[in-house]
Amino acid sequence: MSSVTENGVRSSGNPAREKTYKKTTSSALKGAIQLGIGYAVGNLTSKPERDVLMQDFYVVESVFLPSEGSNLTPAHHYPDFRFKTYAPLAFRYFRELFGIKPDDYLYSMCNEPLIELSNPGASGSLFYVTSDDEFIIKTVQHKEAEFLQKLLPGYYMNLNQNPRTLLPKFYGLYCVQSGGINIRIVVMNNILPRSVKMHYKYDLKGSTYKRRASRKEREKSCPTFKDLDFLQDMHEGLYFDAETHNALMKTVERDCRVLESFKIMDYSLLLGIHILDQSPKDSHGENLQGTMDGKKPGPQKVLYSTAMESIQGSGRSGDTVTTDSTMGGIPARTHKEERLLIFLGIIDILQSYRFIKKLEHSWKALVYDGDSVSVHRPSFYSDRFLKFMSTRVFKKIQPIRSSPLRRVRNSIPALTSSSQEVLSSHTEDRAEDRTERLTGTRSLASLEGKVFGSLQQPDLVPNAPSLFEASSLATTISSTSLYTNERYLMNDTGDVECRDMLASSSTFTLEDSAICLTSEQSTLENDKDDGSVYDVYL
Repeated sequence: MSSVTENGVRSSGNPAREKTYKKTTSSALKGAIQLGIGYAVGNLTSKPERDVLMQDFYVVESVFLPSEGSNLTPAHHYPDFRFKTYAPLAFRYFRELFGIKPDDYLYSMCNEPLIELSNPGASGSLFYVTSDDEFIIKTVQHKEAEFLQKLLPGYYMNLNQNPRTLLPKFYGLYCVQSGGINIRIVVMNNILPRSVKMHYKYDLKGSTYKRRASRKEREKSCPTFKDLDFLQDMHEGLYFDAETHNALMKTVERDCRVLESFKIMDYSLLLGIHILDQSPKDSHGENLQGTMDGKKPGPQKVLYSTAMESIQGSGRSGDTVTTDSTMGGIPARTHKEERLLIFLGIIDILQSYRFIKKLEHSWKALVYDGDSVSVHRPSFYSDRFLKFMSTRVFKKIQPIRSSPLRRVRNSIPALTSSSQEVLSSHTEDRAEDRTERLTGTRSLASLEGKVFGSLQQPDLVPNAPSLFEASSLATTISSTSLYTNERYLMNDTGDVECRDMLASSSTFTLEDSAICLTSEQSTLENDKDDGSVYDVYL
């Protein structure tokens, strides 16, 4: 009886109930794939390397592998089959672009048996994964294989411009012919590593019509949920730091524009969520699928294959974990501050908006809301996909900023201290000025004695004052000359002229003051009999 492992790996314990695909058993199909790829890649090494030409995208090589063997092929215990390789030189270039060496590719594909995954696609496709977790092998329909072959020139141009992308990375397209049946397979990168337990897995399209996992799907050990399930389980979305969020949305937007230019629609975002807070419980148990065989996951062989590499971003130092434990996952958080690892990629891009899809959209639009169904024209599908991802799935962690009120409060002490410094400096200056005035100002008696003494003895030259006395006297004159008695100014016209001269200039010689005072002597002597005291204004 077949059993299913934690991450959806099917192990067949009863060969009688082995799964078949187009009347071909799974074991026979896996053996034919490994034999055919081993011969095709080995034969390709003998061809010299050169630039990819346009005709290389449409070349198909074929080889017949009988069960008894031949001069070129080994013997095997499977039915006779023919193996076709599409565009071998173009796919060799793609593998080299992602750093895959021929020996590593052969070792991954042919060294150990392929592992079948339990969750088939909606079309009933089979999925196999290599034992080292690097590659996924998927069976595709004839129309999908034909569309991929036509897509290869544009795909080649896009990879040259930007090898970091969330789009599927195709490493080979093959066909197994046995008993008149064609089984076409494509080799791609593995998005969800088996070595990390996926606590949640979603297939998101951005539509809401019938986008809920069925009851049969929910009963599986590792079900794949859909859009409505995500809105119910993760209604607040997934939060990333600003740098990672910007890189992620930039990559998704660019990939959607590429798909729209190829008129591709009905693609999905495969999203795997690993909860880091629950990983310690699983680390010693069943979470590492690679340790079940007593082996640890080997070093990464494929460039740009992990989710973190594909979005051209790196998380913050506080959120990043070692590569061995994350396997290239993107650090994220929930609204409850749960630490997550996100694994994602765009899948099912081989659905073009052909005539059948147009009929499907027209029929569903008549019965249901045309904008809510998954099948739609490529431009509308791309815009709806981007809007859903940017508003409902991926959200940015807003940086914590101080409120304006807090900033004002924080600035008040600084303003107060600065104003206090200014005021204290002004107060000190004024105190110094006041001290100078007090020390430099002469009393009225001494001033009268000196001035009038010099007037009574005009034949004597007045002594030159010291530097300190001159400065103090100039300060007193400059400070008192601005406040003039009105009565004194109206006595004579010459008095006003003298005041104007002194007010305009606070620095003058003692000789100038003597001349000014001699002109005022008559006025002073005439008014002495009044018994009033006058201040001397220079």
